[in-house]
Amino acid sequence: QETYEPRISRRSLPSLAALLVLLAPGSPAAALPPQFGELETEIRDLLAEDADWGAGIVRLAWHASGTYDRISKTGGSQRGTIRFQEELAQGANVGLDAVVERLQELKDNHPDISYGDFYTFAGARAIEILGGPKIPWRSGRVDAIDPAEMSPDGRLPTPDVGGPPQNAAALRQVFGRMGFKDQEIVALSGAHAIGRCRPSMTGYIGPWTFTPRQFSNQYFVNLVEQTWIENEIHEGLLQYRAAGKNNATQYESNIMMLPSDIALIEDPAFRKVVEEYARDEKRFFKDFAAAFSRLLELGTKNLRG
Repeated sequence: QETYEPRISRRSLPSLAALLVLLAPGSPAAALPPQFGELETEIRDLLAEDADWGAGIVRLAWHASGTYDRISKTGGSQRGTIRFQEELAQGANVGLDAVVERLQELKDNHPDISYGDFYTFAGARAIEILGGPKIPWRSGRVDAIDPAEMSPDGRLPTPDVGGPPQNAAALRQVFGRMGFKDQEIVALSGAHAIGRCRPSMTGYIGPWTFTPRQFSNQYFVNLVEQTWIENEIHEGLLQYRAAGKNNATQYESNIMMLPSDIALIEDPAFRKVVEEYARDEKRFFKDFAAAFSRLLELGTKNLRG
C-alpha cells in the first residue's frame, strides 16, 4: 500500500511555525470562540466612531471586577451582576447605566457570551484599542440570574476620605481587600490616563491628562511634573488643578486630579512607583497589563484560554 509523505519546503516553514503558535494551548486563536473576534471588531468600530466611550467601558469592566473580597471569596466579575439595576444604583457606579445601555446593542449580537465575559472582554480590548498594552483575558464567566448575588455597596474606591494620609490608607484598604500590593495599586490607578470626570455624575470635573482618549503614562508624568493646587469646586468637594509651568495656559489649568490621585505622590512608597512609571512607559504598560488582567479574573473559576 502506498503512503503519502507531504513535502515541506523551507519557504513554507515560517508560515507553518506561525500556525503552530496560533494553535498552541493558551493562544487567543485557539482559546476563544469566533464570536469574540466578531465582538472585538464591533468594539473597534464603536470606538472609531466615538472614542469617548472607551473610558466608560474600561470603568465598567473595572467596577464589575473590583468588588472582590479575598476573605469571603465574594464579588468579582464571575457572575456579571453589574448589569442589574440594583448594582448600577450603587454610589460608585453612577453614570455606568449609560455605558451598559450603549453596549447592550453589541451584546444583543452575541447572546451566547455571558455578561461577565462581555464586559471584561470589552474593557480589556478597549485598553489596547486606545493605545495601551494587550491585556491577557480568558472566558468562562457564568451569569447570575438573581440580583441577590451582587456585592454589597461600598467595596469600590472613593475619591476622598480626608487628607493624603487617609486617602493613601483607604487605597490600601480597598485594594488590599482584593489582594493587591502598592505597585499594583499605582499601576491600576494609571487607568486615569483616559477619560474625564463629569459633574453630572460625580460632581468632579475635567480630565486627568491632555489626551483623555489615548492610553499612556501621561497620568504619572502629570502627577510628577505639574504643580497641583487645591480647588474647591463645590462646597465640601475638593479636587486639584494644575498650576501650569512658567507661562501657565488655560489648557494646562483644565486638567485635574482627585484627592486619591494626589495621595499617590504624597505617600513615599506610592510616589516611588509613580516616578518610575513617569520615566518608563514600557514598564508601566507591562505592569498594568498584568494587574488589570488579574483584576478582571478576581472571583472567577474554570476560565478557559
